[in-house]
Amino acid sequence: MTRLDPRLLLQGYATGIFPMADSRNADELFWVEPRNRAIIPLDAFHVSRSLRRTLRSGRFSVTRDRDFAGVIAACADRDETWINAELEHAMIALHRSGHAHSIEVWENEDLVGGLYGVKLGRAFFGESMFSRRTDASKVALAWLVARLKVGNFSLLDCQFMTEHLASLGAISIPRETYSALLSTALGGRAAAGLDAGLAVTDGGPADFAALDRLLELAGAPAGAGGPAGYVIAQLLGQTS
Repeated sequence: MTRLDPRLLLQGYATGIFPMADSRNADELFWVEPRNRAIIPLDAFHVSRSLRRTLRSGRFSVTRDRDFAGVIAACADRDETWINAELEHAMIALHRSGHAHSIEVWENEDLVGGLYGVKLGRAFFGESMFSRRTDASKVALAWLVARLKVGNFSLLDCQFMTEHLASLGAISIPRETYSALLSTALGGRAAAGLDAGLAVTDGGPADFAALDRLLELAGAPAGAGGPAGYVIAQLLGQTS
């Protein structure tokens, strides 16, 4: 099987397309460019009271990039998946080069939730998430949004809208608006995004590790459970 070149993957994301397979065992990949794109505006992430309690409770600890391979394997471990072996291999290569990241949610030593995605410029392309405990995937997404806010990202792409994402603040935007927001995140201009009333973060480099330093300064390092979760809840602010 010809391996998907990680550089080709990045070029695809930069132009607004992404790869999928028909199934776990499929040999072929195809490129997708949805007519409407789901994104989560970083200042509009919905934190329910129950999720805020979970973040603060210390029930889960959260890490980044501790087990990228475990997260993508868990995301693919379902009856219907678009993650085949070729895509998994390419994503792991992107992770090794620093272009793909994972958020892991742990209950004691068990990996119970998480997500992974691709970082390019000030954009993060959320690929997939999984949950083996109630709220575990929501906790992972909350930590991701906080990380992107602190790290000067401007775009969180969720690809396709679902009821689950909508409940967390995701919105659907037309392809043209998405392209403009992507252009800004990669260093261009975003007149269409501004016209649509979507907030566009000021320029400057993105830093996926900025949250780690903030938590260290606050005396609540990532993976510490309750203390770190309290900071995340404060950073997200909005309650629904």
